[in-house]
Amino acid sequence: MDSLLEVLRQHDTTTRMTIVDGFLAVFLSFILALIITKVYKMTYKGPRYSQSYVHTVIIMGVVVSLIMIVIGNNVAVAFGLVGAFSIIRFRSAMSDPKDIAFIFFAMAAGIACGLGFYLLAIIFTLTLCVLIYVLFWFNYGAREESPRTLKVTVPENLQYDGLLDDVFAQYTSYHALNRVQTTNLGTMIQLEYEVLMKEGVKDKEVMDAIRERNSNLNVMINYADLN
Repeated sequence: MDSLLEVLRQHDTTTRMTIVDGFLAVFLSFILALIITKVYKMTYKGPRYSQSYVHTVIIMGVVVSLIMIVIGNNVAVAFGLVGAFSIIRFRSAMSDPKDIAFIFFAMAAGIACGLGFYLLAIIFTLTLCVLIYVLFWFNYGAREESPRTLKVTVPENLQYDGLLDDVFAQYTSYHALNRVQTTNLGTMIQLEYEVLMKEGVKDKEVMDAIRERNSNLNVMINYADLN
C-alpha cells in the first residue's frame, strides 16, 4: 500500500512539472511569436497586409510548442499527429513567399520552446529578427529599376508587329510582349508588354513616343502588377 502511494505521489509531481513546463513553453512561444510578427509588420512592403495572417503566425508558434510537449519521445504519438495534420490544407494561397518563411520561423521557435530549449529559442528568434531587419534596412536584393506593365491600345487595322521596336530600343533595356487581346467589340487591339526602363527615362517620354505610333490612343503604365 505504501509503495502504491509513493508511485502516485511521484506521478502527481511529474504531472505538475509537465504542466509548469507546458505553461512556460506556451508563454515563451507566444512572446517570441509577438516579436516575430512585430518584425513582419515593420518589414512588410506589399499591398495586402492581413491582420488574420499575423494572428495565424502567433497561433502556429504556440500550437507547435504544445504539440512538441505532447509528443515528447513518443514515436507512436508523433506518427499519429503527422497523419492527422496531413489532412489540413490552407484555403488561401500565399501571395508573398516571405509570408511562408515567417510561418516556419514561428514554428521553429515553437518547436524549440516545446522541447525545452528556451535559451536557444530566445537567441535564435532575436538573431534572425535582427538579420531580417538588416536585410530590410539595406533593401538587399532589390534592383535599381523594377519591371513595369505597359498596355498599349492600337487600331485593329494597324500592324502591331515591330511597331514599337525603335521606341523600346531607345527607352528600355528590356521588353517582352506578354499578351494580345481585342477590345471595344474587336475594333481595337490591346498589347501588354513587360518593360524595364533605362536609367533616367521618364514615363511621360515613353508614353508620348508611343502615342505618336498608336494614333494617340490609350497608353497605360501599370505599377500595381509588380511585387
